[in-house]
Amino acid sequence: MFEIYQASIGGKLKLKGADAAGVVKKKKKRSKEDKERLEEAVTRTLEESGDGAGESKQREAPNPPPVRKTKAELAFEEVQKKRQQERISKLVTKSHKDRVQEFNERLEKQTEHFDIPKVGPG
Repeated sequence: MFEIYQASIGGKLKLKGADAAGVVKKKKKRSKEDKERLEEAVTRTLEESGDGAGESKQREAPNPPPVRKTKAELAFEEVQKKRQQERISKLVTKSHKDRVQEFNERLEKQTEHFDIPKVGPG
């Protein structure tokens, strides 16, 4: 009975193309503090190597890219912003109870074909 198993090869399976170690380490993410330290170090080295504040000011505030939108596109964006501000202001001023009450009033005005049960107690 054990003769059957002697023809098989023992040990664990090996996958093609797998590394010898078999474990791939993930790169560590830098924390915000590390990023801030690096930025400070870069600014210090730039100030020391250059003429001083003149160069750093030019690098910090480059000319913004030109706006390539038509007058109509700009006007459309302005109108969209205004409408969004109006929607936000309406939502902020009303409480949840008021919104539910308005929703129920709209449902009452609709025909019975689209009737939805009222929301809330009562």
